[in-house]
Amino acid sequence: MKQLSIVQELAGNSYPGRGIIIGKTPDGKQAVTAYFIMGRSENSRNRVFVEDGEGIRTKAFDPAKLKDPSLVIYAPVRVLGNKTIVTNGDQTDTIYELMDKQQTFEQALRTREFEPDPPNYTPRISGILHIENGSFNYAMSILKSDNGSPEGCNRFTFAYHNPAAGEGRFIHTYQGDGTPLPSFEGEPKRIGISGGIDEFTKLLWENLNEENKVSLFVRYINLEDGTYESQIVNKNK
Repeated sequence: MKQLSIVQELAGNSYPGRGIIIGKTPDGKQAVTAYFIMGRSENSRNRVFVEDGEGIRTKAFDPAKLKDPSLVIYAPVRVLGNKTIVTNGDQTDTIYELMDKQQTFEQALRTREFEPDPPNYTPRISGILHIENGSFNYAMSILKSDNGSPEGCNRFTFAYHNPAAGEGRFIHTYQGDGTPLPSFEGEPKRIGISGGIDEFTKLLWENLNEENKVSLFVRYINLEDGTYESQIVNKNK
């Protein structure tokens, strides 16, 4: 698979929806994850990311304008021991709770499907990073309607063992803008990862569509001791 430019992937797509990036820094010493949300409706745009323990959650920027919290208020990031869970919905809690009961990432996601938001049937995208004794592996998942039909759910998991330094994978909910919104297709995109957290956060935020971007979260995790540094950028201030 050809390595793609994350700049081109973001700048060339006005509405990738929500996206997850997981990978490794060029020096191979840190795991990287990023999660962003975008919005077209007032309800979707009326959000910010806030810290919540070792993770984050979404919060209404203006509570008076919050219409339906069911698909917009959730915890995108939670930490379970040496595992960091990143998703685009409340399946974060499903993964956390069932993995805490010794089930696997895949087993947990078999209990879930795409979002109940016709006609889009937005895919649920999820990622998990596992860091132990300096080693790092991760997996990504997408739960999709069956080619736009809510009668079936297609579940795909992609696992990456000992990922290469300086690159990562990128998965997002939509191919681009449209009515209905077309679901992401194929395996997660292979992208380059460069720079420290300040540089990478700036790179992602500046290349997300200005009108539609809402919030961005980036975390760099030290592979040796599990310590991490995070950044949150919110359009609403």
